Amino acid sequence: MKLFEPYQQRSLTLRNRIIVSPMCQYSATDGVPDHWHLVHLGSRAVGGAAAVIAEATAVSAEGRISAHDTGIWNDAQVEAWRPITAFIAAQGAVAGVQLAHAGRKASVWRPWEGGASLPADQGAWQTVAPSAIPFDHDWHVPKALDAAGIRKVIEDFRAAAVRARQAGFSLIELHGAHGYLLHQFMSPLSNHRSDEYGGSFENRTRLVREVISAVREVWPDDLPLWLRISATDWADGGWSIDESVRLAGELRAWGVDLVDVSSGGLVPHVKIPIAPGYQVPFAARIRQETGIATGAVGLITEPTQADGIVAGGAADLVLIARASLRDPYFPRRAAQELGATIVPPEQYQRAW
Repeated sequence: MKLFEPYQQRSLTLRNRIIVSPMCQYSATDGVPDHWHLVHLGSRAVGGAAAVIAEATAVSAEGRISAHDTGIWNDAQVEAWRPITAFIAAQGAVAGVQLAHAGRKASVWRPWEGGASLPADQGAWQTVAPSAIPFDHDWHVPKALDAAGIRKVIEDFRAAAVRARQAGFSLIELHGAHGYLLHQFMSPLSNHRSDEYGGSFENRTRLVREVISAVREVWPDDLPLWLRISATDWADGGWSIDESVRLAGELRAWGVDLVDVSSGGLVPHVKIPIAPGYQVPFAARIRQETGIATGAVGLITEPTQADGIVAGGAADLVLIARASLRDPYFPRRAAQELGATIVPPEQYQRAW
C-alpha cells in the first residue's frame, strides 16, 4: 500500500502519506491555544497520521479570521504551543503549523455564530487587502495596503516562522488559498492595484514570493516549507489552474517543497462541482507538469480512495480534513482496511 510507505522531505521522514489538514477550531483566547487544541491535535497524532498541521494561525492580531483564532505573534502563544508540539512529536508524528493572514476575510463571527462580519460594537477591527474591495456586499471594506503595510505583512510572516520553530514546529505551511491575504494578492478579482503588486502575473505573485523568501531566510534549511494554494477561483477572470501551474513551476527555486492544492474561497456565490476527490485533478496536473511534490485535499474520505490517489501518482500525500474530524483514528482504520500495520502506542497495544 503506497499510502503507508514513508515519505522523506529534507531531514524529515513522514511515517506514511496521511496528513491531518489544518482546520480552524475558533477556540483560542487572545491567540493562545489551550487544552482543546492539545486534545484535538494530539488525538490525531495518536491516531497515526504522519503529520498534524495546526489550524490557520495568525501572524498578527489583525490577520485573524475571528477573534478566537490561534496566533503566533507573541511569546505567550509560543509557550502555549510548546506542550502541544511536544506531545505530537512524542506520538511519532510531525507537528506542523499553517501561517496565515486573513486580509479582507478577517474580523468575522465564528461559523456557528453565523460567520458574518463583526459589527463595531462587537469588537470589529480594520481589515486590510490589496485593494479596498469587500469580500461581499455586506462585509467590511478593507483598507488597501500601502508599501509600509506590505512590508509589515512580510515581516510578520518572517517573525512568525522564527516563533514557529521556537514553539517546536518542524513543518510550516503558508496559507495562500481560500481567499485569504496572499490569495487576494494573486487573484485579479481582488487585486486591482496599479503598482508593482498588481496587474501582471509577476506583480500579483510578488507578495507570495517575498513572504516565501522571508520565511526561508529564517526557517531551517533541513525542514520543509509548504504552500497551500487555491488552484482556481471557480470564477471568470479569477486566478486559474494555468496560473497555478505557472506559479508551482517556480516554487522549488524559492525553497518550497510541496504544494497543498485546494480551490475556491476568494469570492462568494460561485458554483463548485463538489464531488469525492474533486480537487485531485488539480494536484495531479501541477505534479505532472512541474515536478514539484503535491498534496491532494478535498472530500477524500475512504482508505482505498486515498491509497489510489498516491499510488496513481496524482499526489505525493493526501490531506484529510473533515474525515479526520469525524474519525481521529482514520489512519489506523485505513491501515486495517488496506492490510497495513501502524504500531499503536504502548497504552493501546492490548486492543490490537
